[in-house]
Amino acid sequence: MAPCQFVSHRCVSVTMMLLPRAREPSFFLLLLCCYCIACGFGHKTNSALTVVDNIEGSINYDDTAVDEDDVEVIQPTQQWQTLKPGQAVPTGSHVRLNLQTGQREVQLGEEQLKYWTQKHKKSEGIQSISPDEMKHAMKKIKEDFKSADKNTEAQDSVTSKYRPLDELKRDMAQLDLLVETDVQIMKRLLEQFNSSSTTEERLSILLELEYLVHQVDNAQTLCSMGGLQFILEGLNSTDIRIQETSALVLGSALASNPVVQVKAVEDGALQTLLTGLATAEPLRVKKKVLFAVACLLRHFPYAQSYFLSHGGLQVLSELFKADAGGILRTRIVTMLYDMISEKELISQAGLDPVLEASHNERLQQYSKVSLQGELLEKGWCTLVPQLLESSEHDYREKALRALLAMAPVCRDEYRSDGSLLDTLLQLREQYDEMVQSEMIVGEENSYFAQILQLICALQVKIK
Repeated sequence: MAPCQFVSHRCVSVTMMLLPRAREPSFFLLLLCCYCIACGFGHKTNSALTVVDNIEGSINYDDTAVDEDDVEVIQPTQQWQTLKPGQAVPTGSHVRLNLQTGQREVQLGEEQLKYWTQKHKKSEGIQSISPDEMKHAMKKIKEDFKSADKNTEAQDSVTSKYRPLDELKRDMAQLDLLVETDVQIMKRLLEQFNSSSTTEERLSILLELEYLVHQVDNAQTLCSMGGLQFILEGLNSTDIRIQETSALVLGSALASNPVVQVKAVEDGALQTLLTGLATAEPLRVKKKVLFAVACLLRHFPYAQSYFLSHGGLQVLSELFKADAGGILRTRIVTMLYDMISEKELISQAGLDPVLEASHNERLQQYSKVSLQGELLEKGWCTLVPQLLESSEHDYREKALRALLAMAPVCRDEYRSDGSLLDTLLQLREQYDEMVQSEMIVGEENSYFAQILQLICALQVKIK
């Protein structure tokens, strides 16, 4: 025990720190003596162990003060490394005495090891990868390379099928594109129609013209080119389809186009149309011809006078009587109603000083149209009520409106027509029930209510 008296208290402290688990006294004493021999006997020695706090500063366990700048602090690692004399270790390090070599060794403590691992992972970006993850990553790399090769092949395939945009623009700029105007198209179509020998080609040309003439300027240009003559010739064709399509083109060109209306009357279109209505043509042809007649007469008092003076109402009367289905009857009655309403609106319109001259001229033109007198004379006061027998509400509505418009000249005829009076009573009861049913479900001012108002107004006119 003599040597142990020279062991300083720091050796005991360090030894106790190094060997916390040495419980047997003999074993502990042996280790203590060996450590003291290794550290050296005597008083203050340079080989004493110095512990340095790596965060707060240095803590010296030697009796002699050690300058912090003169202390060499060793950085522990995961492996045991030998401590040299004068070296210090950070707080928390593991220190042991190697009994074989007699050297002190140091290693990272548990807390230091955790901190060191986290620090290096963050600074170096190192992540722990298992062997399975490594295999999966290598497989993914191979698949990406294969996919890139396929994409390259697909891109090459697309490039081979389609031309670059710049090349297309360059080629389009070099092309001398022919852009036809509507005028040029109509001129070409008329030339083709004149030289065409097949019905199918002519039908196709007529349909193209019908699309173009809906525009007012195109219809007028077609007349100036002589196209109206080709259309009128089509009305006299022996082919039913040519007749029907020609009447459709003519009606489309005449609609709301005064210039074409005047030109058509001058070229004899009205007489041709009346002839088509008077002859034994199929129903579908007469429908289109009647459409063209209505477009020609609308807002054109001169054509209306010509129509009346050339037996137009007589032709319509025969057509009305022959139509059992009511389709032509409805269109005829609607056309007559429009003609009557036009004249009444012109006479009732307020006089505009700016348009005084033109208004007076229109009044003079309509004064020559004795439509209502012709209607009374041709028996229309008894013909129009027949349309009320139809089960179609639309047909009845148009008949009622026409009867109201004709009431000033047909009142006596209405009063003496017992069938008309009975029909009006029956219709009033019928539509009154329908209106009551609609009012129950919350519907007001319905279509049936409007028809009921027309019936009541006509009964008032007759009284």
